[in-house]
Amino acid sequence: MLARENPVMLDGPVGVLEALYLDVIDARGIALICHPNPSQGGTMLNKVVSSLQRIARDSGLTTLRFNFRGTGKSAGEHDMRSGEVDDAQAALAWLQEQHPDLPIYLFGFSFGGFVAGSLSGRLQRAGIAVEQLYLVAPAAMRFNAKHVLADNCKLTIIQPEDDEIIDPEWVYQWVSTLTQPHELLKVAECGHFFHGRLLELKQLVAERL
Repeated sequence: MLARENPVMLDGPVGVLEALYLDVIDARGIALICHPNPSQGGTMLNKVVSSLQRIARDSGLTTLRFNFRGTGKSAGEHDMRSGEVDDAQAALAWLQEQHPDLPIYLFGFSFGGFVAGSLSGRLQRAGIAVEQLYLVAPAAMRFNAKHVLADNCKLTIIQPEDDEIIDPEWVYQWVSTLTQPHELLKVAECGHFFHGRLLELKQLVAERL
């Protein structure tokens, strides 16, 4: 039987952060997974986030997913800017304390894609390497001069072509400005939440982990 995630409460920048943690035996890395827009009901229990957690687990990664400030039992109020990146940085710091020598993998869906991407850039500026970065239907319009991606990690962007939340053209235009090596995977006839297409998402991510 597969081990279940354990609920934990972490210290965040504005109070506690609610999280689910799974320590994989003989893990080859640690994975932080960031959820979609909290102001529109996004939480760490979102089905795409849950799928990414299982993919990471099955690939031998210890995982942590968490609720941003003001979501679920996490303290504070939504910021929708740098605040959630601060939350992700605090969550990753906790995860690194448990596993200080393991490579870092970052995953983000929708708004969480912006957060994971921005966090990767912060980590690079701090001299901390990210092994791989996976952005699923990322909120590309939120990236700017302050919020940029690391350019020294393996980068995969997965974008549904029929996305009704994040305009695919925003993502494609943003991707065209990236100077670092990356892979853009377009999923035909697929909406933002991957209804009926989660197995395809699993295959795309798993074969690259």
